[in-house]
Amino acid sequence: MSKNAEDKKRKKGFLYEVDSRERQMLHAQDEEKRSEWRGFGTFGMVGWSVAVPTVFGAVLGVWLDRKYAQTFSWTLTLLMAGLFVGCAIAWQWIDKENKSMHEHKKKKDE
Repeated sequence: MSKNAEDKKRKKGFLYEVDSRERQMLHAQDEEKRSEWRGFGTFGMVGWSVAVPTVFGAVLGVWLDRKYAQTFSWTLTLLMAGLFVGCAIAWQWIDKENKSMHEHKKKKDE
């Protein structure tokens, strides 16, 4: 192998190494920022996913209590049902985010 070809090969390897490290550094910076905002987003999503069905159930229950009175409280029943549905949605959301985070971490480690 000639000296010129060897120098080109070495230069190409060096450029590849610099490019690879720069990409890793940029990815790490982006990931750090993303994870902070992702945490706030997840926190907000969990709150809304519990609050909306609960309030909707309560409002629907009040309307049903006024319109179709029963021996039981529609408001309390639908409030509890809304709370249950909201917690189930929040659980799914958190589980999805947790799996996504662990998959990303596993790919990063490989």
